[in-house]
Amino acid sequence: MAELTPDKHEGESLKKISGMYEEWFLDYASYVILERAIPSVHDGFKPVQRRIMHSMREMEDGRYNKVANIVGNTMKYHPHGDMAITDAMVQLGQKGLLIDTQGNWGNVFTGDGAAAARYIEARLTKFALEVIFNPKTTNWQLSYDGRNREPVDLPVKFPLLLAQGVEGIAVGLSTKILPHNFNELIDASIHHLRGKKFILYPDFQTGGMIDVSDYNDGERGGRIRIRAKITQLDKNTLQITEIPYGTNTGTLIESVIKANEKGKIKIKHIEDNTARDVDILVHLAPGTSPDKTIDALYAFTNCEVSVSPNACVIVNNKPEFLSVSEILKINTDNTVNLLKRELEIELGELEDQWHYSSLERIFIENRIYRNIEEETTWEGVISAIDEGLKPFIGHLKREVTQEDIVRLTEIKIKRISKFDLDKAQQYIDSLEGKIAQVQHHLNHLVEYAIAYYQKLKEKYGKEKERLTEIRLFEDIDAAKVAAANVKFYANFEEGFIGTSLKKDEYLFECSDIDDIIAFRRDGTMIVTKVDDKTFIGKNIIHVAVWKKKDKRTTYNLIYRYGKTGPVYQKRFNVTSVIRDKEYSVCKDKEHSEILYFSANPNGEAEVVQVLLKVNSRLKKLRIDINFAELDVKGRSAKGNLVTKYPVKKVELKEEGVSTLAPRKIWFDDAVRRLNAEGRGELLGAFKGSDKILTISTKGVAQLHTFELSNRFDEEYSVLEKWEPSKPITCVYYHSERERYYVKRFTLEDTLNPQEFYDLADENSFIEMISVDYIPVIEIIFKKIKGHQRDSETVNLEEFISVKGISALGNQLTSYAVKEIKVLPPIPYEEPKEEEMPKKETRLFFGSETSQGLLFVDEEE
Repeated sequence: MAELTPDKHEGESLKKISGMYEEWFLDYASYVILERAIPSVHDGFKPVQRRIMHSMREMEDGRYNKVANIVGNTMKYHPHGDMAITDAMVQLGQKGLLIDTQGNWGNVFTGDGAAAARYIEARLTKFALEVIFNPKTTNWQLSYDGRNREPVDLPVKFPLLLAQGVEGIAVGLSTKILPHNFNELIDASIHHLRGKKFILYPDFQTGGMIDVSDYNDGERGGRIRIRAKITQLDKNTLQITEIPYGTNTGTLIESVIKANEKGKIKIKHIEDNTARDVDILVHLAPGTSPDKTIDALYAFTNCEVSVSPNACVIVNNKPEFLSVSEILKINTDNTVNLLKRELEIELGELEDQWHYSSLERIFIENRIYRNIEEETTWEGVISAIDEGLKPFIGHLKREVTQEDIVRLTEIKIKRISKFDLDKAQQYIDSLEGKIAQVQHHLNHLVEYAIAYYQKLKEKYGKEKERLTEIRLFEDIDAAKVAAANVKFYANFEEGFIGTSLKKDEYLFECSDIDDIIAFRRDGTMIVTKVDDKTFIGKNIIHVAVWKKKDKRTTYNLIYRYGKTGPVYQKRFNVTSVIRDKEYSVCKDKEHSEILYFSANPNGEAEVVQVLLKVNSRLKKLRIDINFAELDVKGRSAKGNLVTKYPVKKVELKEEGVSTLAPRKIWFDDAVRRLNAEGRGELLGAFKGSDKILTISTKGVAQLHTFELSNRFDEEYSVLEKWEPSKPITCVYYHSERERYYVKRFTLEDTLNPQEFYDLADENSFIEMISVDYIPVIEIIFKKIKGHQRDSETVNLEEFISVKGISALGNQLTSYAVKEIKVLPPIPYEEPKEEEMPKKETRLFFGSETSQGLLFVDEEE
């Protein structure tokens, strides 16, 4: 490019245009990246967010301020206009963590915008005031016009960036960090401080479900799938109660309408009842399958979206791409450094207070102030005090300065006359205690930081449970599932029941207009309506659907009357009650306790055995009770006496007679549901308390009832009828020990998940899970230094006996393993009844001194 023709004006110089655009563009790109779009890794804020928070702290007086006033004050620091500040502030306010809002701040579910800034108000939350600000540890810089000071980074003592998430588009790059759960972030920080590994997954305000199989710790190239939560209200209606992150009810409904117009799904109409919570009703066209419609909604609408995280942050004034774990470690280490600086500042202030208080005590106690009575000059006064102090300052921690002496001269006569030596010494002693405490915290900084995080969780984490359910999504083309009814759950430990407790124990399916009956260990009974979440008290022992005037369901009960009273037995029905009123089935006696309970839908009467505590006066320590011998009486009846002596436990000896015949159940893998119509694989004939066993590849075994309404959303390595005596075999690799281990165990009869593999190390893995009686494997060893060891065939049933589910197991081999092959199991035949050994077929109690059982051969 040609040079410009030079002018003859003085002071002007010639420049080439070539290269100027490149310099200006790089300057502009750097400015946008550093000053507008990308957050700092230390405090988690973009510049506009940081300036909003600083401005709000500047105006903080405990009362709400008009957002318009806050925006106006923030413009002293942010030079990009009020609209940018207002939008950023609304986004912060909608996240509900740092800003306490008042007025219409919009709705993250519907996408509705906030009211104008002059109509809404805000103030800082208590959490923000405690965690974000500390002028003593803040690094300051001049604002853009040089008139004010603003923070370079706010001293945030929490992984705020990961808690709130952030999105930004700069020149040449962008950032997208997803929000994570408050309590899980604190737990992860504590794990990091303790040197343990941790895993973090996103959690969204909008709830929903996420598949994090490809999350990749939030790095570039990762991906998560997010689904709306869809339930079936009835055969013609679906309800969407939670929506995917990044969508709103408007965009979701629009995508459903478009899919319907394109013929991808068939619906009658869609109804939006969203208010505080999401409530979208999808009314199906006649003859439309709810199962297929749910799958179609995930496949062709915004009911399922895919999000790719991209964690770009500013580190040391440069953009860097990090993982979520790296960001949390940086935030946690920064918190430790900030806590250390705060302690050092506090220590310095306490030592200054101790120094001056000690000087003041010496000055007054030794009447050094009298030494200045004859002095006529200021220099003489200073010198006299200095000389008077010297005999008494040997214990001080630093030298006495002229500033210290000047402060002594400013003590008023009234203070000297009322000076109390004992109180002064007590104050000095208290300062020494505080100094020792601060010094202790500095010497144990990691423990202090852990306690700080634990305090934050206890104080602010109570209502911040996970909203987004983590699960593995099925392939829509292969698995067509649907919810037939409302599922009911219970949290037996905390005392909650309801339809929304999907993380707790699943009980049954019921109608949303049903009544639920529940019994507690203390003998209290209550009937309540089905609801999302209801607190009915801790120590729940039974929850079921209750029908009014139900005389078929019979409850068999053994209970202790009072804290140390006798033990009674009873049978009763519950035919009529007042809803939500508590009733006692133990005669209203305090400290009573139910020792045995069963609910029998067809009046079954089992036989149980009551085991008494050892007592020298008792010859018989076991009592058999046949409930069939008891009459069914009213709920308030006291019952029949069992024993006056303390009971150790009650065991089921014989199942009650059932009028229900065994039912054949099949599993249809196409829709992953049970049926009784012969579709799919026959699981077996079920009756009574029979259950279905599932085992996941992550090492979790779980028992399920055989109700046809059950859904098996996940893929399982095992799904079969459960045989309690049949052991499970697991071969797994322990990375810390660099060895393969084998364990064999049986399960407890509970519907709760039972974990048998919980190594947190990501390098450990499960090699094989088998439910065969006699599994067999072949071990192929690695070739080491040219030597190839012969492979070995191992009968795992002979290799290890059945142990507890939490046992480590036995080491498979000490040699380096290349591969483990699963061979066909050895056939196993259960012994026929006539081939069973005849020993131990009858039970007799021993003599009074034997304290045990005697097993007698039937032939003898």
